[in-house]
Amino acid sequence: MKQALVNMLKMQHNMNTRVHENWIEQDFEWYRAAWIECGELIEHYGYKWWKKQQPDIEQVRLEAIDIWHFGLSALFKPGKDIDQIATEVAEELASHQPSGAGVREATEELALHCLQTRGFSPGRFWDLMLASGLDFDSLYTAYVGKNVLNFFRQDHGYKDGSYIKNWAGREDNEHLVELVADLDKDAENFADQVYQALVTRYAGLTQA
Repeated sequence: MKQALVNMLKMQHNMNTRVHENWIEQDFEWYRAAWIECGELIEHYGYKWWKKQQPDIEQVRLEAIDIWHFGLSALFKPGKDIDQIATEVAEELASHQPSGAGVREATEELALHCLQTRGFSPGRFWDLMLASGLDFDSLYTAYVGKNVLNFFRQDHGYKDGSYIKNWAGREDNEHLVELVADLDKDAENFADQVYQALVTRYAGLTQA
């Protein structure tokens, strides 16, 4: 687990550095981005008892991955290296006793922690991960896919507003799920495969 955590932390650091070279020192409010994503997750799961709603579990899982991106970012502090962060997270998760909470309850617990501490709890995220039907391996695979998508967005004009997020009427996240399902997740070049698949589909669906 620790090596996978190191890999994800490195990928997150590389992504954040694309946005701002000295992002750690900027002390961005990653906790805020995390709890707002929690609200988006609940929207996909459903909470409106006054109308019929069907949980969109795939979108719930995608939102959970987004929360993990922001959560990992929140764990970085000046003077703390990636190996140290990975060790602390691995130790916390190893000793964590899952709460058994449902999706809504686990999401609320995580959001509440973010708001109260202005930080991020890997243990509370673990409860949400399990509630949404993910395990650590599927979290890792999905994280790599979404991280590559974030790089793809940056490479195709996300920051200047020229990127097209909806491809043929569907969000790029949804296309990502389909593309990853057809790729070899154990391949050494898995991330490269994801990027190339995104390039091909984006060009095919967004070019006039």
